[in-house]
This record gives sequence, structure tokens and C-alpha cells, in this order.
Amino acid sequence: MTTNTNTTNLQQLITNSVKNYREGSIVKGHILEKRPKEFLVDIGYKSEGVISASEFDDPDEMHVGDEVEVLLERLENDQGMVILSKLKAAQRQNWDKICKLFEAEGIIKGKVKAVVKGGLTVNIGVEAFLPASQVDITPPKDLQQFVGNTYDFKIVKLNEDRKNVVLSRRELIEAVRNTRRQDFLATVKAGDVVEGTVKNITDFGAFIDLDGIDGLLHITDMSWARLNHPSEAVKPGDRITVVILEINKEKERISLGLKQLQDNPWDKIEERFPAGQRVKGKITNLMPYGAFVEIEEGIEGLIHVSELSWTKRIVRPSDVLTLGQEIEAVVLGVNKEDQKISLGVRQLESNPWDEIEQRFMIGKQVKGKVRNMTAYGAFIELEEGIDGMVHVSDLRWNRKINHPSEILKKGEEIEAVVIDIDKANQRISLGVKQLEEDPWKEIDGRYKIGDLVKGKVSKIANFGAFIELDGGIDGLVHISQISEDHIEKVKDVLKVGDEVEARVIKIDKVERRLGLSIKATNYNEEALKKESEAFDSLRGTDDMVSFGAALQAAEDEYRPGEGK
Repeated sequence: MTTNTNTTNLQQLITNSVKNYREGSIVKGHILEKRPKEFLVDIGYKSEGVISASEFDDPDEMHVGDEVEVLLERLENDQGMVILSKLKAAQRQNWDKICKLFEAEGIIKGKVKAVVKGGLTVNIGVEAFLPASQVDITPPKDLQQFVGNTYDFKIVKLNEDRKNVVLSRRELIEAVRNTRRQDFLATVKAGDVVEGTVKNITDFGAFIDLDGIDGLLHITDMSWARLNHPSEAVKPGDRITVVILEINKEKERISLGLKQLQDNPWDKIEERFPAGQRVKGKITNLMPYGAFVEIEEGIEGLIHVSELSWTKRIVRPSDVLTLGQEIEAVVLGVNKEDQKISLGVRQLESNPWDEIEQRFMIGKQVKGKVRNMTAYGAFIELEEGIDGMVHVSDLRWNRKINHPSEILKKGEEIEAVVIDIDKANQRISLGVKQLEEDPWKEIDGRYKIGDLVKGKVSKIANFGAFIELDGGIDGLVHISQISEDHIEKVKDVLKVGDEVEARVIKIDKVERRLGLSIKATNYNEEALKKESEAFDSLRGTDDMVSFGAALQAAEDEYRPGEGK
């Protein structure tokens, strides 16, 4: 009896008139029967239509008797059935709605269906496309996280012919952020404490999202302690409290501070770390010029490389120190304004240079190894970290030495005499020639004008030859004193190592010059006197230079064991 009553009521709802039905129109119908995969729908025509359950958003919620709007595609197919579509009816209705919203620049809700190339597909009644660049302010790396979620969108592009719709979620977010940004800028000032979210991190700081506007938290304003990178203090997504340090409303730039919300550890720093105080700390950074040591949270001191040892030659702090090492040091000075503390390690021990004059007295004979050589001298290691320097001019009395390697070898142990001490600059001057008496002091007693001498050719220059005589004295035979005949080149007549006999024709103690003549070997006294005067006249001319300069100019020369 109940079934007959329901059927009668349903039939009363159905209009039997079919004169207004036309293909392509949207009509109302009622569900006559609910089947597992389809619904039987009556629109009041002489036959019913079948609609797939997949065309309904939630088939389980549909019941017999429910009213539905459908698109009448055909009044009758080959089997005499009406062809209906709920989905196409909804699409047509939605498209009209979408067109009106697009013209009015309205907002539409939609559910993200899937990830496709270049973006997402969204169901807004019709299928629409959301480009990846329009998903958020910053294009997300993982689009899959949006699938299944419902959002508000703005229609940014519409093609009625192709039924294409392009959406943007980013424009809505930017509009909201812009409103919040303007409200924020109108209400805050420097000194205000605000909350924000760490948006992204760079090498120089972090950008904080202050609910619509970004502020920069520079690395130097994150912590009172040294930071190598901003990521040591904050992470993306962190919710932090910061203080506004500076605000430029015109350029919409905000500088933020984090450490300013904490007590400044540099307050009363001179009282806590006076000069001379011993401190302990951990090495936090090693640089070519020194090591940074954290002696208190937020407080670092610098040990300059020169303050690591009194005597050891330390090129880089990393040669003797390691990161994280616990170390003791002495406070050398504090600069509160620049927030700098100078530390020293060598001050933990006495300075060996304080008593250097007692250990290496001037005139004392010492021994040491040749550690290094330069063009101007040789460095002699007297003890670990204590060097003395022998200048090239203090290697030989009678010979100009162009480079110490001419008579010294690296690693060789030599004797020398302390000739000077510069305590302030930590320098000791040594001399090798001072081990012997200056041969030129006794020159008058050893050689006289006219003496016949023998020696070996030690150097050859373009202006003459140097003859090594007994007693370590070198004499110069000018090219004009070699032969009565004209000579173009000295090396055509003489060679290094040749034994020669010559007469002394000039002695100059001031310039330490001994002039010799080979051609005057057989001269009588009168001829010898004239030759000596002629030799002396060369002084100050281009043909003759001082003994020291002559040696330096001897570039065209032969040495024992060498040939040209």
C-alpha cells in the first residue's frame, strides 16, 4: 500500500506535457530508480533516461525522488530511451557562472584534482588549469601536496570557444599580503617587538615574513656570538620574536634584530676582562692572521699569529691550533666600541729576548746553522727561535760578496761574532769576517809600491782581472796593465786560475784597493813611478772604479769550474 502511494505522489510531480522539451535544453527530472552504477531519471517524457553514477559528485547521497537538473541531449535513441547528462548540465550552468565571475573579477572555489605538466588541474565546475607559478608567492617544489585540497582562486584567463580556464591563487595571496603590509607599515615603528616566520636564508642573513611584509635579519644582528652562517641561528619555518631596528616606509624595507632582545655581553667588558688577566676558551675560527677564541658566550677574542710564540716562526695558526681546542691565553687589550679583545699565548711564558744581551753579548763568538739565505745576507739559527743575521758585507774583509751562497751552504754550521743587538726589533747582527783580523790594517807592512808579487786570477771583468794574493788580499790588474800590446778582451789573455806575477803599483787603504801591473814586472823605478801615476789617474773615470764597485761590475768573468 505504501509503494502504491509513493508511486502516485511521484507521478503527481511529473508533468506529462512534452510540448516544451527540446534537445540541448536543461530540464528538471526525478530519480525513479537507484541502481549500482546508474540512476533511472524521469523528466516527464514518454520514456526515462539513464545517467551514470560517475556523473554525480556523491552518488551515495542521492535517493529515489530527488530532483536533478539534466541536459536533454536526445529525446529518443534507437531503443526509444531519452539521452540525459547531469554532468553536461552542470558544466553549462557552471560555465555561465564562470563567465560572469570572470567579468566581475570575482573569486571562485575549486578542488585540486591532479598534477599535470606545468601546474595543476582544478575542478571549479569545469576543469581549469593552475600554472605552477600561480600556486603561491614562491613556486612550490612539490605540487603533489596541493592535490585534494580546496582553495579560492581568481580567474585570470578564459577562452569561451575552447572552454579553457586559467586560474591564479598567487594573485589572491598577494592581494591579502598587500593589505596586511599596508596595515603593518601604518602601525609599527622602530623599537617595536614583533613576531615573524623565517622565510628563507642567505649567506648574509635571513628574511622574516612579518605577516605580509618581509624584514631582513642580518647575520650580525642574530647573535652576540660569532656566526659563520645564519643557519646556525635560525631555520626556515621557525617562528621567532624580533625587534624592529629600522624601517623605511617608502621603500618598504625593514631591518630586524634578534640579539638586541638579549643582554649585551659587552657591557662592562673592561671590568670582567682587564688587561693581563688569564682566560680560558675554545677556538671557534682559524684565519691566516690569527685564531678566534670564545672566552664567554657571545664574547670572542683574537690571538694574532704574532702572539702565539716568542721564538717559533708560525706562518699560520692552523699549524699549531685546531678548531674546538681548549686554550689558555692572556688578555692584551679590550676595545669595547669595536667589540674586540686582543689575546696572547706567548705572554704565558717569559720572553727570551728580555735577557738576550746577557746570553749573546756583543763580541761573543757563537755557533749556528745556516737556516736561510737572501740576497742581502744569511740567517743563522743560534737556538730554537733565535736567529742572527750575517750581512753579505760582513762575510769577507777583502772581497765583495754578491750573494751569501758564494761561500755558505744551507744547513752548514758556522762560527760568527755578535756585532750588534736590537732588542726592540728582536734582531741580532753577526759577522763572520770579524773572526779574523782585518788584513788591511797591516797592509803597509806587507806590501809596498814596487813589490813583486805572485797570485792566482780569481775573477775576470771587462776592465781587468782580480788576483788573489797571500793573506786573502785581492789586487786588481787593469786591462791597461796586462800587456804593452793593446788588448780587446781580458779573457783573451788571462783565465781564472792562472798563476801570474805582477808588481804593486798602487795601495789605497781608504778604498781598500791594491793596484797591480803585469806589464811592469820588468820596469825600472822611474818607469814604475810613471805607471803608478797613470794607474792613479784612472780613479774617478769610467775606466776605473773603486775596488768594491769594480767587483760588483765584474759580470764578464770566469770562475773555477765554470766556463763561458
